[in-house]
Amino acid sequence: MTTFRVLGMTCAHCVGFVTEELEALPGVDAVTVDLVTGMVALSADRVVESDAIRAAVEAAGYEFAP
Repeated sequence: MTTFRVLGMTCAHCVGFVTEELEALPGVDAVTVDLVTGMVALSADRVVESDAIRAAVEAAGYEFAP
């Protein structure tokens, strides 16, 4: 499991956008987002590079904070 923080989320729609982008990454099994803390837990069946995670978060319109 990989955990990191996403900055800029303010509502459930934000959580949905981030979740959708991360779930589209190859190998990702599950994504859990805590809106209050901004913490994200990502579970995958293979290594997901931090650059790919950052790109997905930024594609959703938010800031990746490892």
